[in-house]
Amino acid sequence: MSYRNKTYVAFASEDIHNYRLMTAWRANKNIEFDFTNAHDIYEARDTSTPETIKRRLRERLNNTKQVVLLGSPAARRKGGDGSSFLAYEVGAIISLGLPVVVANLDGARRGKSGTNIPAPLTDEDYFAMSVSFGPTIIKYALNHYVPDFNNSDKTGPHNYNESVYESLGLNK
Repeated sequence: MSYRNKTYVAFASEDIHNYRLMTAWRANKNIEFDFTNAHDIYEARDTSTPETIKRRLRERLNNTKQVVLLGSPAARRKGGDGSSFLAYEVGAIISLGLPVVVANLDGARRGKSGTNIPAPLTDEDYFAMSVSFGPTIIKYALNHYVPDFNNSDKTGPHNYNESVYESLGLNK
């Protein structure tokens, strides 16, 4: 497999404003948050055919080290519907065995599989990490969960204890 060095952000089209917020965090010199955005390569325009878009999505995912999925009711619905582009992305993510950090847009610190996470990622066989949506905890998860993903025997959805949030200054 080719060298993977990018972060892929998967999201339902309804949540694109949150994806744009993540890119704004990256650009803001006052926020310590950075990632190499896989969406910057293999651009697929809305006028492309579905087959071309899926091919471009797969090319992006093939060059990805990790995934941040923006968790929301729309992501749950579309990511598990079997026909949307997000469902295609989720299937490819699982087949490639990529680590997934689910950033819950509703601020939940625990995965709400019935609310925010597409059904294929709630399978007890797939190890995914669920966090709240914010630059500090997402960065922490990318730095700590992702390196352990390949060496882990854990299964199912996971989340961090409140003590991790507190150590990062993220008190409720």
